[in-house]
Amino acid sequence: MIKFALQQDETEAAPAATPERDQHIAPVPRISVQAFCESADTAAAMQAAAEDRRMAKAHLKVQMGAIPAAIEAFRNAPTPNVIILESSAGSDELLAGLDDLAEVCDAGTRVVVIGRLNDILLYRELVRRGVSDYLIAPVAPLELVRTVSNLFTAPDAKPVGRTIAVIGAKGGVGASTIAHNVSWAIARDLELDSVVTDLDLPFGTAGLDFNQDPPQGIADAVFSPDRIDTAFVDRLLSKCTDHLSLLAAPATLDRVYDFGAEAFDAIFDVLRSTVPCIVLDVPHVWTGWAKRALISADDILIVAAPDLANLRNAKNLIDLLKQARPNDRRPYYCLNQIGIPKRPEIKPADFAKALEAEPLALLPFEPQIFGTAANNGQMIAEVAAGHKATETFLQMAQILTGRMEAKRSRGGLLTPLLGKLVRRQG
Repeated sequence: MIKFALQQDETEAAPAATPERDQHIAPVPRISVQAFCESADTAAAMQAAAEDRRMAKAHLKVQMGAIPAAIEAFRNAPTPNVIILESSAGSDELLAGLDDLAEVCDAGTRVVVIGRLNDILLYRELVRRGVSDYLIAPVAPLELVRTVSNLFTAPDAKPVGRTIAVIGAKGGVGASTIAHNVSWAIARDLELDSVVTDLDLPFGTAGLDFNQDPPQGIADAVFSPDRIDTAFVDRLLSKCTDHLSLLAAPATLDRVYDFGAEAFDAIFDVLRSTVPCIVLDVPHVWTGWAKRALISADDILIVAAPDLANLRNAKNLIDLLKQARPNDRRPYYCLNQIGIPKRPEIKPADFAKALEAEPLALLPFEPQIFGTAANNGQMIAEVAAGHKATETFLQMAQILTGRMEAKRSRGGLLTPLLGKLVRRQG
């Protein structure tokens, strides 16, 4: 008898519980998946999983009919990389059906079974037959995504990197400055190997902010897609600190930078396979690749100034990204440059009411300290280690990397900066 491809160790432990929403899940590679469902609820969960951003490269087909339908479908057709089967049958009938399915399955096909029996003896028998995983109905979309993802994650492989995308709701709101300072905190204070990726190829400032002028950068990768691999991307990285590297933008106008939606996919895939944390400094543009970079990120930070245009743009971004990422945390946002003298501003509380969420952080207008850091090619922590903004960037880094939960209290990330802000506005 042909066994299904064994994907896990033979263990007597029961299947894992449903994962938390915010646990990290690696993107699924370019594979084919076919699901055979008995219930409408499971089919709906499967369809929702197919629309998850981490399944973007996979091809998932959902149909009704359970094991008999699968046997009939593959009798004269090649099997996909993964078959997901739902069955409400008893142990003997389920195992007999799987034995019949094994006769028409190609070698290497991985099988996931969704059943209703919480039976350790059944689980052992499924593992013995080479079934990759056994889930107990009802199943959630994110549980399905994690299950498929785990099938292609080798036990000794490095964790796939966490991607954080930072974008301004409007140009000139300081999104790059915040992205770079948060990256610095992730690398220096959390000691997490990180890469800052400057996606603003013609006008990017990451090289200036980190006082780096590397001869190569992200443009060399995006214009040489056939050469992209781990060794090539490693050569393009400029080392800023022991834990922080920079994939710099050329910041030149000798060519135009028009890209397709998937232009950066290979670069991001390589970075995710080698670096625990990638911070994408996304310019304020709306192109296919920029939208794709945001939707594909693990977490998103929108930087906004307290005015009407920023409020409108931030709301539009959040609404679109929530719809495109139904199984992810909603994007975070922070308010920057608060308290510019004589400038009318929308209060943080009104911003929060309109966006139905508290800001992750409030950063007051500090032209002296931020201007000095920018002109010196330094981070705020280097210019003034004891400045309150340094503490804010660290707290933002902790939340965006999953090291600390965002506070639910009024005002979002209520650092001592808020007290200073209130005094200024009073």
